[in-house]
Amino acid sequence: MPEIADALATEGITTPFPIQSLALPIALEGQDIIGQARTGTGKTFAFGIPLLQRITHGGKAPQGLVVVPTRELAIQVHDDLTLAGGKLGSRVLSVYGGRAYEPQIEALRDGVDVVVGTPGRMLDLIKQRHLDLSQVSVLVLDEADRMLDLGFLPDIERIVAKVPEQRQTMLFSATMPGEIMTLSRKYLTRPTNVRAEAHAESEAQPKVRQFVWQAHQMDKPEVLARLLQADGRGLTMVFCQTKRTCDRLAADMAQRGFAVAAVHGDLGQGQRERALRAFRHGKIDVLIATDVAARGLDIDDVTHVVNYECPEDEKTHVHRIGRTGRAGKEGIAVTLVDWNDLQRWKLINKALGLDFADPQETYSTSDHLYEALSIAKSVKGTLPKDQREREGLNAEALEDIGETGRSRTPKVKAEREPRPRRERTRTRTRTRRGASADSAAAPAAEAVAAPESKSEAIEPVRNESAEAKRPRRRRTRTRRPAAEGTVSENS
Repeated sequence: MPEIADALATEGITTPFPIQSLALPIALEGQDIIGQARTGTGKTFAFGIPLLQRITHGGKAPQGLVVVPTRELAIQVHDDLTLAGGKLGSRVLSVYGGRAYEPQIEALRDGVDVVVGTPGRMLDLIKQRHLDLSQVSVLVLDEADRMLDLGFLPDIERIVAKVPEQRQTMLFSATMPGEIMTLSRKYLTRPTNVRAEAHAESEAQPKVRQFVWQAHQMDKPEVLARLLQADGRGLTMVFCQTKRTCDRLAADMAQRGFAVAAVHGDLGQGQRERALRAFRHGKIDVLIATDVAARGLDIDDVTHVVNYECPEDEKTHVHRIGRTGRAGKEGIAVTLVDWNDLQRWKLINKALGLDFADPQETYSTSDHLYEALSIAKSVKGTLPKDQREREGLNAEALEDIGETGRSRTPKVKAEREPRPRRERTRTRTRTRRGASADSAAAPAAEAVAAPESKSEAIEPVRNESAEAKRPRRRRTRTRRPAAEGTVSENS
């Protein structure tokens, strides 16, 4: 459609990528497609343009459905489809967890053309009878391999069961393991396989220069601080394995003077979106994230990607370094391998066919670190104050999105008022064996009476009559009987 072409030309998108050139003619005819290409090569427009062109706009129920694995990818696909369908008046809605239900439900009631979202929130809206999939004519499963890794296969099956059988289905992913082929045979009808490059090129990033070094865990922050001062460095993404490492490293880099923010699953959705907006707008230039941000983030001018910790497998490595070198641009990827992760890295290196089986030992003072990344020799582990030009994360407003789910911030317990101390006078009386009840009650009665002086209060009250009646015994070590007269006559 000329409206879609004009909308893309306004943004400077005039030349198609290989995956788009191959997929668009087939998809526009209504055939099912299995598309595979490297991340960052335009897969979103490869299925988005046919989807927008084949549906009927202005209806009540959605006619296009795009299922994605992560919230960040849902936002990215929503923005791309909104851009492409702007002059068509396409109503595109993104639904995902962490945001309030009410705006999404209200938009569905008003009517939408395309719904983009994660499986969990889609199933919630279907269960509440707000999302009607009976009119869907085009179904897209994006990043299908990631959805399988996250365990979304049962959810996908429930969603597909709600979609009419007479439909066009497109499945796109960067990698194609055996499970994806099984999924395609189940839900696609005579699909056409579209591959934008040769098998040997599918896993590598030809526009990305890779450096793999063996670094000590205690020296990694110093190495990263010097790397972030490399000549020509733009926006940088740093990937960690755990949420705790993200927070700790972000705090460390911020203390060294860098404009940094963390993104991981323990942050609220509003905090995650604020960090990504600040990163896109250039208010921060370092984004430290777990693998939740390795899928679907299409951010311009990401020049460096750092694997601060070794990736879990070769697929994770491909998607991490795919955040740079996008859309034909060049990028740099640095992987820091700890001694404990050396065997895992060798498996990744072998699976991808790389030349880094034995990474070189590298420290923050190594000469080859400075030479490879164009770092000045005078650089230290702290950013000079005259170079701290970014506004920082606090310059980006935190949007109130009506977050759902558990609270992400620890609650402060209210201080409990101290209980009033009870004052009571407790007197204990001990009845000796052989003493009568009257004799035991006598000292108790005397103790109740308040003494007039301290000396009287301290001095114990003795029951002389009871002591006189108590027999005295003398213990002997032998079994000889005690001498006469040792036992009183009263006993």
